[in-house]
Amino acid sequence: MTDIVLPLKGLVVLEFCQYLSGPSAGLRLADLGARVIKIEHPEKGEAGRKLSIKNLWVGSDSLLFHTINRNKESFTADLKDAEELQTVKQLIAKADVLIHNFRPGVMEKIGLDYSTVKQINPSLIYAEISGYGKAGAWQGKPGQDLLLQSITGLAYASGDQGDAPVPCGVSIGDNLCGAQLVQGILAALIRRQKTGQGALVETSLMESLLDFQFELLTTYFASGQQPVRSKISNANPLLSAPYGVYATQDGYLAIAMMSLAQLATAIDCHILHSYSQSDAFAKRDEIKELIAQHVAGNRSSYWLEKLHAAGLWSMEIMDWQQLSTHEGYLCLEMEQTINVPGADITTTRCPIKIDGSRIYSGTPAPLLGEHNQKIQEEILSEHLFTQPKL
Repeated sequence: MTDIVLPLKGLVVLEFCQYLSGPSAGLRLADLGARVIKIEHPEKGEAGRKLSIKNLWVGSDSLLFHTINRNKESFTADLKDAEELQTVKQLIAKADVLIHNFRPGVMEKIGLDYSTVKQINPSLIYAEISGYGKAGAWQGKPGQDLLLQSITGLAYASGDQGDAPVPCGVSIGDNLCGAQLVQGILAALIRRQKTGQGALVETSLMESLLDFQFELLTTYFASGQQPVRSKISNANPLLSAPYGVYATQDGYLAIAMMSLAQLATAIDCHILHSYSQSDAFAKRDEIKELIAQHVAGNRSSYWLEKLHAAGLWSMEIMDWQQLSTHEGYLCLEMEQTINVPGADITTTRCPIKIDGSRIYSGTPAPLLGEHNQKIQEEILSEHLFTQPKL
């Protein structure tokens, strides 16, 4: 990483988190310079250590754990043990931020809920993620990404009209929620800088995914009707033809918003001239079918040349192998290497630039309890903080 002063340098974050949503928030805070200490069970560790994707492991921990927990430290404590809990409370007294993504009631049972913790550290930013919020019929249900995509209706935004519900192919609820928690934490830190006041910051996977669908939901609230996916080439149930993905002779083409007349001229599909722009939604499926039949007759590069020459928005659909060799990807320098004993892991970097510099943080994820001795010594010597606090 280049020599830049990261904006969160000097802040200490205690991460009581597992799996993806909470750890993703901790990762971004660490990328931005915070010292993030994972509080883990002495024997089991954080549950994400054993969450294997495609049965990929690095040492005794999953590949996913290594990628989402790089640049952090690990401190183990049995929170059911009074003495070890007291040690954790000493850490809390000196921390800036505490984040957790346990189900509602878990931190209360331990004795680390906000009302208790703020007595230890009134200026603490206490940030929590739940699955469905802290009230209502679903509050105790598992906050798992696919379940939240399903219950919030998101699975009806993808796929064509005749398809079964189609969830996103990534854990979008976890990632969005983690990012929004970071937004709340940063806002609370700014207020603390001004007033000295701590804060309770709360969000949930359900609220994040509802916010994500604001266009669909606002349309539903206004019309009282469920948005309907197009029968062919659906990419957004609210948008008219030609918006969608179309098969070509050798791949797929994404065609975004444009007038039918411009598209007809650009790709020499003269039958489209018989439709007015007011038909673009009313006759969406009919028009999309005509476009699909037309572009299937030639290669993606042929259509792209015509569309781009006309200044129209279109791109080919790439897989990861194609993307990873393209100059448009390579110039971003999005990859970084994490050196783990016995393996090198290639993953993505923080997508944010500070003062024109990219942020790379290749410190590997911690071994379970790797930093216990160091942190214990710092607690006793009161040197946990070596930088000014926000």
